[in-house]
Amino acid sequence: MSKQRVLITGGAGFLGSHLCERFLGEGYEVICMDNLITGDIRNVEHLFREKDFHFEHRDVTEHVHVVGQLDAILHFASPASPIDYLELPIQTLKVGSLGTHKVLGLARAKGARFLLASTSECYGDPLVHPQSEDYWGNVNPVGPRGVYDEAKRFAEAMTMAYHRTHGVETRIIRIFNTYGPRMRLKDGRVLPSFMAQALRGEPLTVFGDGSQTRSFCFVDDLVEGIWRLLNSDEVLPTNIGNPSEMTILQFAQAVIEMTGSKSKIDYRPLPVDDPKVRQPDIRKARRILGWEPQVDLTEGLRRTLKDFRERVALADA
Repeated sequence: MSKQRVLITGGAGFLGSHLCERFLGEGYEVICMDNLITGDIRNVEHLFREKDFHFEHRDVTEHVHVVGQLDAILHFASPASPIDYLELPIQTLKVGSLGTHKVLGLARAKGARFLLASTSECYGDPLVHPQSEDYWGNVNPVGPRGVYDEAKRFAEAMTMAYHRTHGVETRIIRIFNTYGPRMRLKDGRVLPSFMAQALRGEPLTVFGDGSQTRSFCFVDDLVEGIWRLLNSDEVLPTNIGNPSEMTILQFAQAVIEMTGSKSKIDYRPLPVDDPKVRQPDIRKARRILGWEPQVDLTEGLRRTLKDFRERVALADA
């Protein structure tokens, strides 16, 4: 019997690279596809020695062709941080629309199960708290963040259309704030910014008064949730994230303590449409997947710090 084969788009990104490792560990042949506009080949270089790992430098908004069988496709290609989708608005919209369409077409042709990486940003600046999957969101479609929010909302609609019209086996994960090794040092998200600033002894940049909340999930927990969702029968969107909510200011203080830094806080104006609260309701994931986070913040930051310490030192050398 031949090995199962999986295509992971955006596979050289932060989350995609961890997924490549997980599927190789599960005995899959892995095809990692990335155009590297925000991904980094160094995230998967250590996998090139694996005979079941294949890298393809390709843009999924163009024609996507894979020779041979495909059992699963995980669509993770997209700029995914505010600095990325503000600098790459059209590419963000294209990968969420054209890219999703192309890869769903491939899933249909191959009879492959398709998992869409969606996002908690579908909820926008939420008017309900915490956010459950039946909440339709509060998104500004013409604001600067709308290119990402609406691209993912469209991608969810397209995924459900292929499921209902063509019978494609689909799964949709709504990912909440996730952190861990291999996040880009300058991707603009809160953990890389805080970690790099703290390690350099620079002030930590906090937007607004720091009272806005986020819920931080360690990458290993997220990958486990993705694995379970892919292998479940659940078609409708499922939240995966850590429900342990904290303010950005509390998170900054946790990073300062973990790094032993003497950094201070530098307060800046709050960006447009920045969500004031973010906390996943994971009752559905607990019920249908038996999943909940296992790694607490202290342990997750400890594991992340080792990776960041090495890369900041290299960057500053």
